[in-house]
Amino acid sequence: MKILVTGTAGFIGSHLAHRLLDRGDEVIGVDNVNDYYDVNLKEARLARLTAKAGFTEVRKDVSDRAAMEALFASEKPERVVHLAAQAGVRYSIENPNAYVDANLVGFMNVLEGCRHNGVKHLVYASSSSVYGANETMPFSVHDNVDHPLSLYAASKKANELMAHTYSHLYNLPTTGLRFFTVYGPWGRPDMALFIFTKKILAGEPIDVFNHGHHRRDFTYIDDIVEGVIRTLDHVAEPNQDWSGATPDPGTSKAPYRLYNIGSNNPVELSRFIEIIEERLGKKAQKNLLPLQPGDVPATYANVDDLIDDVGYKPSTTVDEGIARFVDWYRDFYKV
Repeated sequence: MKILVTGTAGFIGSHLAHRLLDRGDEVIGVDNVNDYYDVNLKEARLARLTAKAGFTEVRKDVSDRAAMEALFASEKPERVVHLAAQAGVRYSIENPNAYVDANLVGFMNVLEGCRHNGVKHLVYASSSSVYGANETMPFSVHDNVDHPLSLYAASKKANELMAHTYSHLYNLPTTGLRFFTVYGPWGRPDMALFIFTKKILAGEPIDVFNHGHHRRDFTYIDDIVEGVIRTLDHVAEPNQDWSGATPDPGTSKAPYRLYNIGSNNPVELSRFIEIIEERLGKKAQKNLLPLQPGDVPATYANVDDLIDDVGYKPSTTVDEGIARFVDWYRDFYKV
């Protein structure tokens, strides 16, 4: 298939594009390569992709309406995976306007591109952060999520609502994936694993929020990509049993689906740090700090729907995943 993937200079997008190319798909990769974090890392990810047959690099911003209209009209992708976004909970408190441009305007442009060019299925990135103030564990897509705790979370919830509207009005199949903390080789420098590894190796103290009592459903990148591809191949369909009298937030009478995509095995942050220390052979100096504004104390994914519908089964333990990341980090940064 010809698949348009946004965010191909990003962590998940670059891994996904590799897997799609390896199985014989043609990938149109869109990214503006912004400087939210190290551009050199983004360029290195892209260099691995541009070396492969079937990949077309497009340096455009998804919030550029004219550019996206032209791209969709010229390429006519069969399916779209939209991963480009302004990420980060804490950064959304510092720079809220970036989230409106990338996550709302950008998503609007992708929806319009899909609508006007016969796209057969749109899969897009949502986030576990939409669960916000929810306390019932594990988090379920069938629970209501109307109390986000950050603008980032609110923008992802808005994406789900926008997608539903297009599924309803234009019969566009859409699938939203609520990612739970993703980690692994080629990961993001603003994520905990990257920050901790870098600082521990440099002998610098690490900030440990919530005194290390956070619990996160850390999910290895290969497991995430497998889930994305399986959902991409499984086109969203209407739920014929859906009722407005007892509305199910995770499905619809329209061709619309939401899935959690996580490891279904939360790990306490203090244990996560211990595993990093074991792999590095070096102890961390810790600044124990309170919970940060916008953060949630725990995430835990109910992935039953994803298992039932596409056979998703995460298989990488946190010990294995951290080991692979540390090996990549040492090799990439020559540490």
